[in-house]
Amino acid sequence: MKNLKWKLFVSTGFILFSPALSFSAETAAVDSGITSWMLTSTALVLLMVPGLALFYGGLVRTKNVLGTMLHSFSAMAIIGVLWAVCGYALSFGPSVLGGWIGWNPDLLLLKGIDNAITDGVPEYVFAMFQGKFAIITPALIAGAFAERVRFKSYCLFITLWVLLVYCPLCHWVWAGDGFLFNLGAKGAIDFAGGTVVHISSGISALVIVLYLGARLDYPKKAMHPNNLVLTLLGAGLLWVGWFGFNAGSSVNSNLDTARALTVTQVAAASGALMWMLIETVKHGKVTSLGLASGILAGLVAITPAAGVVAVDGAILLGFAASLISYAVIQLKMKLGYDDTLDVFGIHGISGMAGAIGLTFFIRESWMAEAAKAAGGTWTTMQQLGVQIAAVAITVAYASVVTFVLIVLIDKIFGFRASKEEEIAGLDHSYHGERGYGLLDLG
Repeated sequence: MKNLKWKLFVSTGFILFSPALSFSAETAAVDSGITSWMLTSTALVLLMVPGLALFYGGLVRTKNVLGTMLHSFSAMAIIGVLWAVCGYALSFGPSVLGGWIGWNPDLLLLKGIDNAITDGVPEYVFAMFQGKFAIITPALIAGAFAERVRFKSYCLFITLWVLLVYCPLCHWVWAGDGFLFNLGAKGAIDFAGGTVVHISSGISALVIVLYLGARLDYPKKAMHPNNLVLTLLGAGLLWVGWFGFNAGSSVNSNLDTARALTVTQVAAASGALMWMLIETVKHGKVTSLGLASGILAGLVAITPAAGVVAVDGAILLGFAASLISYAVIQLKMKLGYDDTLDVFGIHGISGMAGAIGLTFFIRESWMAEAAKAAGGTWTTMQQLGVQIAAVAITVAYASVVTFVLIVLIDKIFGFRASKEEEIAGLDHSYHGERGYGLLDLG
């Protein structure tokens, strides 16, 4: 995926001057098989956003179900426009400002890629595929502070967060001249978004909830999910969509694509199985929420690793992610911080487990290529150092910028809902609606 991303980023477009020649040349250049798979993958990743909305929406109280789901759907609108206007240019343009960000004015509004076809794929498809990652990442964060933030302030936050956190991280990890892309022999391994998507969203979520504080009456009052049926449906859609997320990140339709799809399936299943086993041993029963959490833990852990590990590694990463995430969620209950829907506990922690743990399961062929690139030798411990550095940089950068953003927005506009608005619920307070047309008893 990295080589193709580099080619896409450095290309200036395939521009033909004759309309007749343009039609025939572009038709010949497009690989319909790869392009069809990438179009499908793009749609699958977008499907994850309503899947996330259902997952989150079912877990909150009845009076907040619409407001919570709108956090995901509004990201589709806001980031969908922002990515086309300047997000792609900031992420995949040439490095500026010392490599902090990319920039290419020709990519504004995607004008510079109107005729670009690279390795058989129109660059429009790649741009839209990447845009779906940018949409879902801030939507993930919203689960941490569900039920207690102002909608307008949330919209402003995700706009600034994508510009100042997501786009720089995306450039560092996936652009051809990004410094994490070039760190070590073959760069920091992040096949589909372990650092860019899950660690950045998870650590940002933790920073925000620590700043905002807990919901009213938490943890004294029980706050039961309003509809676990929605949550299970959302988990299923996320699992299906994740095949586009991971297998689509090969930006091809070949053996690597099949490998990524296979380990994605296996890791999700192993994560779910481990969570079931934990609950059976500890409580004597399996819960639907636990099963759904295990699915997500396994999927998150395999995301950075899908391009380099085999089936045995996928199983072990899925098991490890569920174990560690379960332990962190139990610790949250003891420490008392209110990560409403366990964004840090699952996405942040499982993302770190996958990004670092993958080092011990890398295919020999990848390590041989790394050794060749390094001039002779490249060891597991050297790659481990690269992975730890990438995780540490992501955590530090996302934490600092998120804290600055949340403080500024809170001081200027207010970020947290008022006590009265929180009691009434986000649906009524900010949207004038009720999800089920019923009075909330919780």
